[in-house]
Amino acid sequence: MSERHAVLLQHLLPKQALTRFAGWVAGARMGGLTTAIIRRFVARYQVNMAEAANPDIAAYPSFNEFFTRALKPGARPLADAPLICPVDGAISQFGRIRGEQIFQAKGHNFSCTALVGGDASLAAQFRDGHFANIYLSPKDYHRIHMPCDGRLTRMIHVPGDLFSVNPVTARGVPGLFARNERVVCVFEGEQGPWVMVLVGATIVGSMATSWHGVVNPPRPGTVREWSYAPGQVSLKKGDELGRFLLGSTVVMLFPASQGLQFNTTWQGESLGQRGSAVRLGEVMAR
Repeated sequence: MSERHAVLLQHLLPKQALTRFAGWVAGARMGGLTTAIIRRFVARYQVNMAEAANPDIAAYPSFNEFFTRALKPGARPLADAPLICPVDGAISQFGRIRGEQIFQAKGHNFSCTALVGGDASLAAQFRDGHFANIYLSPKDYHRIHMPCDGRLTRMIHVPGDLFSVNPVTARGVPGLFARNERVVCVFEGEQGPWVMVLVGATIVGSMATSWHGVVNPPRPGTVREWSYAPGQVSLKKGDELGRFLLGSTVVMLFPASQGLQFNTTWQGESLGQRGSAVRLGEVMAR
């Protein structure tokens, strides 16, 4: 199937219904059938169960519990760096924000304001700043960790579409990451504010954070926001921030004042091919 037809098919598919059904299947406890589904998934995507805290496929009562499995202690050592990579995945894009425009793929940008749900004053803090988009494929570890210490100030759930976020779709759907449903987590760190955005996708049944639990569903179709008092939620570098129940993308924003220098081994390949693989805990930027 051509890329054009693959993207067109996504416009036609009942993505909300598919996502609800996938969420039901992933959360169901069906005994041997669940184990068979997990076993097939592990074989299809070559998941490395040797890294899991519990490598026994039969021990997971639901697909969600398998998908959000913990890793063995020490499986992802944390680099001695101001900013570490928060996930296992592949680099989509990273670099400078041009004004408030973030590069998505060749021919496509999206704005900081749209990404954070229309809050222009929040977006203005990242004008000419820095961004990184990292794609989590089905085989990846799907817990999201803190790239640095931070105090949570706000969480915003933004309703939206549920397109796939794979490289083909990123090339074919304008403003993809600012169109899909997303959870925007706003932090204050030692060097100033920063944002972590969890971007939803087709069959991503829900997204959860360590302080709130499952954020969606519900999906009321309107922007929802939570505010947090100083000291209410403070997390250290490497602490778990949240998790995807099925795969997606994270987008990070940092202000220009931080003057980041990204890891020189990150290639920033175009989405014409799968980007460079990255792992939780490695150096992201200095």
